[in-house]
Formats: sequence, structure tokens, C-alpha cells
Amino acid sequence: MSATISLTEKTTYYITLEEKYGAHNYHPIPVVLNRGKGVFVWDVDDKRYYDFLSGYSAVNQGHCHPRIINALISQAQQLTLTSRAFHNNILGEFEAFITAYFGYDKVLPMNTGVEAVETALKLCRRWGYKVKGIPENKAKIIVCAHNFHGRTLSVISFSTDTSSTKQFGPFTPGFEIIPYNNLAALDTALQDKNVAGFLVEPIQGEAGVAVPDEGYLKKAKELCAENNVLFIADEIQTGLCRTGKLLCCDHDGVTPDILLLGKALSGGALPVSAVLANDEIMLTIQPGEHGSTYGGNPLACKVAIEALLVLKEEKMAENAEQMGILLRTALKKINSPHIHTIRGKGLLNAIVIQHTDADAAWRLCMELKENGLLAKPTHGDKIRFAPPLVITAEQIKECAGIIEKSLAVF
Repeated sequence: MSATISLTEKTTYYITLEEKYGAHNYHPIPVVLNRGKGVFVWDVDDKRYYDFLSGYSAVNQGHCHPRIINALISQAQQLTLTSRAFHNNILGEFEAFITAYFGYDKVLPMNTGVEAVETALKLCRRWGYKVKGIPENKAKIIVCAHNFHGRTLSVISFSTDTSSTKQFGPFTPGFEIIPYNNLAALDTALQDKNVAGFLVEPIQGEAGVAVPDEGYLKKAKELCAENNVLFIADEIQTGLCRTGKLLCCDHDGVTPDILLLGKALSGGALPVSAVLANDEIMLTIQPGEHGSTYGGNPLACKVAIEALLVLKEEKMAENAEQMGILLRTALKKINSPHIHTIRGKGLLNAIVIQHTDADAAWRLCMELKENGLLAKPTHGDKIRFAPPLVITAEQIKECAGIIEKSLAVF
């Protein structure tokens, strides 16, 4: 392994501040960033890096996309927040735009991704009681092992990751966990007439970019429809052109009953999330039964409209598809014994590291940082490679070279 990486005085100062005054709920790569542009970020010592995490796919459009930032500044000078106690002139415009964009009757705007998930859980249960006729307090929602839908108490109630659940109980009931990418298990679980919904990530991102079999989502949706169960797609990380299509579900030609969006819905400018569904589902919730002070605020709405326009007008899905193929091809050509697996769709990719050192993936990420590329391990031996969707072929080739060079650390 390479020698211990020394930190500059500036970097140490900022990291020490966080360590002293902040909760210790994250373990970041030791780099302190202070600006970004496109596929690049710079640290406090002005060293430039390729960003291969993209804020967990929140900056699909690239850091500080000028159109998105201009929309943010323009609206911020007019009106930022009214709460939903009053109407504002941007919310309806956003609702009309996003429902037409994705083909749904209604949208319920929220802020963070996990708020969208929580909203979907409530909406699904309400539909189960009001429309499907499930007996009160008997509704069940099927989820998948190794899922990651956020960290609120209800959401970790159906996590299989012990770091998310240890000493946080008791947990919210009403969830059944089945294996991911297993249609037989789903079919069996759906036989319970009290099942209201199936919540699934089209690709399990936090689990290390676990890509299901081709046709899995299509067949899962069909099984849900046959059993009068809602198919809920968490596209918060996989959506918005990341996997080479507008939605990851589009690869299987699937339209979710409830669609969850977040992250790149604002291009990384501020928290914006959305739950989309048709009237039969969405109108089961009435005034006063769900909401958020900041949900649907005019600033977020204006930014989200521009972020969605940028994705289509700059053909980011098409670029993600082409650059993803180029990246995976380049990674295969490295032919390193330490890369056990390469997987992904579009520009949501991961490698699995094979090494006797349990910290090998972390050490490789540290070496990548030294060589000008930022990535982060997940679940020990996996590293996600998910750059902004504006990356070019030349930049992909350069990054593959950085990865190959960094593997020499072993």
C-alpha cells in the first residue's frame, strides 16, 4: 500500500471543525471541497478532481449548471417560500409541467428523497384501505433485501443493513422483506390479500449497483397488477437519465403506479423531491392529511422545471448510455486481478474489489483521490463510479487511466 496520505493545513482545519462540532454520522473521504463546475470539483487548496459520485446522483446535470443556477437566482430574488397555507404562482406551473413530463395525473411535491418514500408509504396504505378494501391496520408493503430508501425510522424498519437498524428499535410494522430480483418470492408474497404495494429500486444503488435480470421489473409490475397491488418505483437515484433512459423503469417499458423522484430533480441546487401517481391513488389523501412547510415552495419548483428541461434538451440520457458503455469497456480492458466485477447501466456503475485487505476499496478510493478522482466505497468492497452526465468520451478515457494507475497501489 502507499504511504499514509498527509493532509494540508487548510484541509485539516475544516475537517477538525466538523469533527469537533458536528455529529459523527458520516465517514467522508478526507477532502474539503469549495467549488464545482461540470464534472469537476476543487478543494480548498485548489486541487481539481473528477467527481465520480455526483452527490449520489444529485448533480446529474453537472455541478452548478448555469441554466439551473440562473433559475435559482432569478426566483430567489422574487419569492422563495409561502408554505402551502397560500397559493403561489409557480407551484401550479411546476405541477402541470412535471405531470406532463412523466405522464401522470397528479404530483405531490416534497423536499428530500426519504420524504418522498415516506409519502409513498402513506399514500399506498391509504389506497389499500380506501380503494382495495384492506381491513384497517392490516396493510402490508413488500420490500427487497439490501434495499436503501433512506434513514427515517419507518424506512429503516425494513432495512436489512444492521448499521441502519442496530439500537434504533422498536420498528414500524407492516413490511415484508423478500429477496431482490426474485420473481418467485414476489409471486408468493403477493398471495396475501392484505398487500397494498411493492416498493423497489430499479437498480439497488447503495447495495453496490445491483442490476436485476432483464425483464424483472416488467414481470414484477405484471404480477402486482394481477394481484391489485401498487408497483412503487424508487427512482430517486436511478431516475432522471442516470441509467441511459429518463427513468430506469423505461428499460423494461414499465410505468410505475407510484413514481418517486429526488436528487437530480434540482440538479443539486437544493432539496426537491416528488411523488407522482394518477387520480385514483393520489386523491385518496385529502387536505390536512399530509404535507410539508417547504414542499412545493416556488424556489424549488422553478429550479426543478429548469433541471428537467436541461436533462432533455441537452440529451443527457443519450450521453449517459454512450459514456456508460465506454466506461465499462475501458474498465474491462484494465484487466486487473483486483477488479472482481464490473456492473451497471448508463453512468450508474460499480466495481467490486478483490483483495485480502478488508479495507482495499477504501484504500483505492484514497489513491484515486491522490490522482484526481473522487469516489466512495459502499458495503466494504464495492466502489460506485457515477460521474455527472455531461462527461465526455475524452474525460472517460482519462478517468479510466486514473483508475488503472491507482490500482497499482495494490
